[in-house]
Parts: sequence; C-alpha cells; structure tokens
Amino acid sequence: MIREAHGGNLYRLAEKLGVDEGEILDFSASINPLGVPKSVVSEIRDTVKYLCNYPDPDTKQLRLWIAKDLIINPQSIICGNGSTELIYLVARALKPERVLIPAPTFSEYERAVYSRKKIIHFPLYEKDGFALDPGEFISAMAGGVSPASYKSSLTTSIDMAFICNPNNPTGSLLKREDLLKIAEAAKSLKCYLVVDEAFIDFTPEDSIVREVENNPYLVVLRSLTKFYALSGLRIGYGVIPLTLLDIIKEHREPWTVNTLAQTAGIAALNDSAYRDETFKVIRNEKKTLEDGFRLLGIDYFPSAVNYYLIKLNNAQEMVAALRNRGIMVRDCSNFKGLNETFIRVAVKANKDNMCLLQELANLCMA
Repeated sequence: MIREAHGGNLYRLAEKLGVDEGEILDFSASINPLGVPKSVVSEIRDTVKYLCNYPDPDTKQLRLWIAKDLIINPQSIICGNGSTELIYLVARALKPERVLIPAPTFSEYERAVYSRKKIIHFPLYEKDGFALDPGEFISAMAGGVSPASYKSSLTTSIDMAFICNPNNPTGSLLKREDLLKIAEAAKSLKCYLVVDEAFIDFTPEDSIVREVENNPYLVVLRSLTKFYALSGLRIGYGVIPLTLLDIIKEHREPWTVNTLAQTAGIAALNDSAYRDETFKVIRNEKKTLEDGFRLLGIDYFPSAVNYYLIKLNNAQEMVAALRNRGIMVRDCSNFKGLNETFIRVAVKANKDNMCLLQELANLCMA
C-alpha cells in the first residue's frame, strides 16, 4: 500500500479506483467542511481580469488586512505560498546547526533542516496523550539543563526549536500561558522558536502571534488554507521579528503568492459569518465523531481542532479497506513517534462523517 507523505492526494486514489475525483471522500486532509467561502469565490471572479498583471510582490494589501485582523505591525508579516514555504524559508535563512523537534509532529520541519545530524527529537508519549511538557521542552532547548537553572546558562546546544500548536497529527493543544513560558525561555537562551499555528484559527485565544513584537527569537507561522479551505490556492504568512526581516527576505523567491491567493486571503479574513458558522459546524460534528468512536469502541485522542488521531490494532487493514471504498484517511505510520496502529481523520460534513462511521462499523463487524 502506498503511504503518502501528506494527506490529500485524492487524485492518485481516484485514478487507482477508476472513478471521478469528486467521488472520493477525503478524510486525510483536515480542511474546513464548509468549503471555500462564497465571499472568496465572488472576489476571485472579480479579480480574474487582472491576471495579465504580475501579482504584488510585497503582498501589501493582504499584509494590511492580516495586521488589522491580528492587531500587529504589518511590517512584521511575510506572506507565502502556504505556511510550508515559510518553514523552509526560515530554516534556509537562519541556518540552524542543532534543531529541536517534537515527535510526532508535522514532517516538514525535519525536511526543512536538511541534515538529519542536526536534529534532536523531543518525544511525546501516548500515555500522556502526546502532550508537550513545557518544563521538559525548555530543559531540552537548554541542552539538558533543568528548567529551574537554565537562565544561568550562557549558551545552549539548541539554536532553533519547532512547535506545532495545535499539534499535527495529535490534535493536542499547548495552552497560551505554557507556550509563553517556552517563548521566554527561548529568548533567554537565544534559541529561535518557530511556532507553527496552522490550525490555531480553531482555537484563536491560544495564539501567541502578538508576542513576536517583544521577542526577537520568536517566529510564528500561520495558514489560511485549513480554516478557510483554500488549500488549492496555497496561502499562508509568517510574523517575523523586525530584526530578522532583512535576512529572511534575502532568501525568498519573488512572486510566490499569486494574485488570486492574495484576493482570497483578504476576502476570507473579512468573512466573520463564515468564521462563526465554522465554529458551530465543527463543534457539532466533533461530537458526532466522538459519539461514533465511543459506540464502536475506537480509541481516540482528545483534539482541539478539526481532526482526530485514532488507534486501531488493525489500522493498516482499515486504511486499505476504506480506500477500496473510496474513503481516504491518513495513515500515520510514517510519523516519527507513531506506528502502524494510528490513523488521523478529519472532521467533515455530517453526511460524510456518518458515512465514515458506517463504513468503520461494517469493517469492525466483518
């Protein structure tokens, strides 16, 4: 069975099954089940006539709207072709020698650093619900020095650390106050802390994006593709300390954010009705899935976002059987720190969630 580096490759499965792509139910990519906001579609239609022009290389209007939405300095914002581009950009520009990365977490952090010799993994344990302990993480950033004494250390063996919050694929959330402790420790240790908030729109009160202004070692990355279902347009942004902007811009390719993506981002940020409806739908459908998992005796991990990590002894057989039925889920066996018993499933529309639960029930009884 083919194991994807990421979810969302429904094209390959559709080809394999000989069906139209629209017939595939994709639970492997954690995208807002409401789909693209109507406001975005309308704005894109109006923007098509400008496609003969190059996009704004400075993404000025989009940065202004992001700054207004978050109440931050627009000069500190860099937009990108999804937040994944910015993960690579930050690593390329800052050239860290030793990088601390939790496990399991998003795989692109490790890929962005290139040399595996530079990576120190910070294990997250199933028995703890894959929660990250702030004190232990600070100790790891300080090269093993205890959290109580790290401030007395003049140097650290780690010069960059990544944290995905909420974490992908576990769905676990590090509360704002705990993440702030880590950010302050990174500042004292002169260790760059890259916080990936790709899914933070589902729990916005825990974002630390406004702390970048006062912390020259804190970088926060955000995405508009998950919450606003804009994966096909690829739009994300980073909030960067002003002291790092020049060096990061030196390593950036031009025109990575196209005109339609810039237009879509602005329209999405202005759609408060879509945002409100999303919270309602996700809340209701998470309950649908959780009730179904419990009824079927499927172990799942509490999630702060729009996906669940579940555990099944026969997970690999389930993944294959579901794919044969045109349903994609995320096989998590290639995540460091997980094994072949773990699957990630997105929260989708009610009829899709019920379809998944029914298929799981049929397979469990087979």
